[in-house]
Amino acid sequence: MAEFDVIVIGAGPGGYLAAERAGQAGLKTLLIEKQHIGGTCLNEGCIPTKTLLRSAKLYDAAVSGKPYCVTVEGAALDHKAVVERKRAVTANLVAGVKAGLKAAKVKTVEAPAMIKGRNEAGFAVEAAGEVHHGKNLILAVGSHPIVPGIEGLADCLKSGFVLTSTELLEIPEVPESLCVIGGGVIGLEMATYFAMAGAKIEIVEAMGKVAGNLDADATAVIQKACEKMGMNFRLNTRAVSFTDGKVTVEADGKREEIACEKALLCIGRAANLEGYGLETLHVPTVNHAITVDEHCMTGIPGVYAVGDCNGTGMLAHVAYRQAEVAVNHILGKDDPMRWACVPSLVHTEPEAAFVGQSLEEAKANGIDAAGVKLSMNYSGLYLAENENGQGIIKAVFDKKKKTMIGATIVGGPASELITICGMMIDNELPVERMKSYVFPHPTCAEAIREAIFAAKL
Repeated sequence: MAEFDVIVIGAGPGGYLAAERAGQAGLKTLLIEKQHIGGTCLNEGCIPTKTLLRSAKLYDAAVSGKPYCVTVEGAALDHKAVVERKRAVTANLVAGVKAGLKAAKVKTVEAPAMIKGRNEAGFAVEAAGEVHHGKNLILAVGSHPIVPGIEGLADCLKSGFVLTSTELLEIPEVPESLCVIGGGVIGLEMATYFAMAGAKIEIVEAMGKVAGNLDADATAVIQKACEKMGMNFRLNTRAVSFTDGKVTVEADGKREEIACEKALLCIGRAANLEGYGLETLHVPTVNHAITVDEHCMTGIPGVYAVGDCNGTGMLAHVAYRQAEVAVNHILGKDDPMRWACVPSLVHTEPEAAFVGQSLEEAKANGIDAAGVKLSMNYSGLYLAENENGQGIIKAVFDKKKKTMIGATIVGGPASELITICGMMIDNELPVERMKSYVFPHPTCAEAIREAIFAAKL
């Protein structure tokens, strides 16, 4: 008989929440983590980055003076103190996660996990010299930065000239210049902090726009704001070689050398599939990611995969939701993953967020759709708080169903506002019902109301 009802491998957002939810439901649960509780998000990604950005944005507001009529003499950003605060914030959150696991009666083992196959006792997993057995297995093994085989890159990573976001978050001094390879969310957020901290920033992006799948109008607003900070963008450009102090890039067949003190490599992440013994269970994979169904179950009954390792969306909030979906399926509850209302964010200055379909995507999907684009200045509060703000809100509606099916927001607390739109989309709330809802005044959320009333259905 299995010792545990559930064994979870990996204690990032998907893993630790799966273990906590399983424990809270009365399932005997084991959580195994080889590095640190909280995973990339709490220790090396989402939270540390936002902690740095908070300090940078306050500093930027202090030194800008005008137009907000506040002058702060001698304002300075203490980068070493910022890094120490980041560590303290992370430690506090990790302690909270550990307390939650303990309260849910989850057994935690901090050691590498190795799957040994399946036998009559269940799924066998070895950790810290002991083999444990579980009726169900949840894989939450995360991802790692992609390191392509570019000339000189491996040597420059060893020398410390090229850093991943993990190392950059611990750098003791702000470099005079930083070349960011990759203009996705990680690249833009790190570039924003270091630009505000005084570094000269070059962003090299192989695509024709930054910020990944973010709407082109929204991207244009962000790029313009970043350029005002002094960032230089090189789009449709790729890095072709690295030597200490220098990155060689190529665009339109022409090569150019960029001299810089440090370079940040952030061109994407890949699922962690090696070193866990997945092959002993023949866990199915496609495009170097574990394949799962709407319940996050792999092709093997009783084996689930949540978070970055399943390739469905490398976002902490996706991992959280998938953790609940997997545990609910183990408990016999039909609670499938729904993708129409999953938001994405980028914490630049200004912030941007989107959820659902763009107008172009909706039309490509055969939907008779209508789009609305308004300035965030329709909100009095936004105008009061953002001098010359260029923020926008774009909303997409299904003309037949008369429901919202997509939204993009740039400016204000976009990362908070997008949840309102996501709930409207997920619940297929009729536009007329949306119009009758009373939005508090003054708030930036009133821009959503204006977009609803502007829809021509």
